[in-house]
This record gives sequence, structure tokens and C-alpha cells, in this order.
Amino acid sequence: MKQFLPFALTATLTLGSASAIQAQQAPSPYKTSFAVDGSIIAGEAVLSGLGLYLVQQKSGLNEAGQALLNKNDVPKIDRFSAGWYSEDWQLASDLGCYPTLVIAPALLALNDNVRGRYGQMLGLYVQTVLGADALFTMSVGTTTRYRPYLYGTEGGSGRGGKIATNSFFAGHTAHTAAATFFAAKAMHDFNPGYKGEAFVWTAAAAVPAFVAYSRIKAGKHFLTDNLVGYTVGAGLGILVPQLHKTGEKMGASLVPIQGVNVNGYAYSGLLLTKKL
Repeated sequence: MKQFLPFALTATLTLGSASAIQAQQAPSPYKTSFAVDGSIIAGEAVLSGLGLYLVQQKSGLNEAGQALLNKNDVPKIDRFSAGWYSEDWQLASDLGCYPTLVIAPALLALNDNVRGRYGQMLGLYVQTVLGADALFTMSVGTTTRYRPYLYGTEGGSGRGGKIATNSFFAGHTAHTAAATFFAAKAMHDFNPGYKGEAFVWTAAAAVPAFVAYSRIKAGKHFLTDNLVGYTVGAGLGILVPQLHKTGEKMGASLVPIQGVNVNGYAYSGLLLTKKL
């Protein structure tokens, strides 16, 4: 998701100008700190960059290795899509994901209550989606799972590339879910009980579900890759704003982590800490 990084940097810079119009901003349900949240965003950007670097160090599978792949080795829950490939569905997933990353925060700007605190909201949005990006890049950078299309005969020049090893987990789905669920959560927090909320939450759930379906049909990810991606994105979309709510006194923080366990396997995830 390299395309998101320039957007993230631009959005983060808007936080600096937000304080200049503090007096004109509407009351916010969130409490943020430029130093703390800015540091989290910077840390997420570093992890994203590290993940991309690790991906570049991976090697693809040559033709001999591809010939040894057997769909019967794929877990039963995922086996149905082994060998699928569709450029049309790949385009559909791109159109479902990338515009959503811009449309979701843009739609929030149409709400008067959100618009009054748009700099703060945008900073939290960047923290949410960049958190999903950090987890995604670290996951594909430290794990190897072959994409479904490798179990078939299609895929063109991409079959032997390192990108063909990046099936786990589904980044398009994670990023889209992070964007839509964040937007729905922010609308709820800024406008409790507003008319049409059920429709907004339904749309927030449906858009990443469509992207997930498209990624399966495209042969880019298995079902479980998308289930994990959906959970990661939706979880961040709800948790990040919730952990910043005023009056909650949660004393909690959420940061991405990665490392190697005692068995030598790499892992990445989220560290949730709470004051007792």
C-alpha cells in the first residue's frame, strides 16, 4: 500500500495548522496529543517502511517450485479458490479500496460537528489506516504464503515475483475496513443517535466485504487472508477512536509490535496496555 504513504504524510501535517483555529472548532469526543499521537504515527510509518524493506528481501518461486505446488496442501477452508485468477476482479478490488481511503474522510468533512474538529479527526484517521498498513507490511514482510493463483496456470510475469508470496494477510481488505469502520465510528461519536446510523454501519461493513470478495475472485488472497485483514482493519477502525475518547479514563494505549518468538517464528500484532 505504498500509495497511502504520501497521503498519510500530507494529512499528518494538517495537525500543525489545526491549533491555529482551535477557537472555532466544535467540541470533540476525542482527546489527542500532538506529541503522543504524532510519535505513534511516526512509529507506524517506520514499521511500514521496515515491512516494505523486508518484502524486497524475499525471493519468488521459480517454475520448478511452482510445479511442486499442490492445492491439496491448502487448508480445506481455503482450497476452493486455489488456482483462481482474474484481472477484472483485481481491478474491482483496486477500485473498491483506493478511492475509499480518500472518500471515507472526505464524507466526514460534510458533517458540521466533524468539520469543526477536522484536523484532529484526520490525524486519528491517519493513525488508524497507517496502523493497518504497518501490520500488513510487517506481516507480508515476515511470512511467506503463496497467492491462490500460483496453484493454477495464470498470473503472467507475476507468478515468479516476490509479490506472489504476499498472500497473508489481505492488505486491500484491511485498509478498506480501517477506513470505513473509522468513518462510521467517528460519525457515531460526533453525532450520537443520528438518523441513518444503521445505514452508515451497514455500508462500512459492506464495502470491505466486497473488496474481500474481489480479492478472492482475483486469486490474490484466500478466504482466511481476508478474514484476518477484515478483522485487523475493522478492529483498528473502532479501537483507535475509542481509545481516544474523552471521559473514558481508560488509561490505555494501542501500538503495533513485531518480533520473533521462542520457536524462531516471526510475529506482528498490536500491544494493548491499560493502567490498573
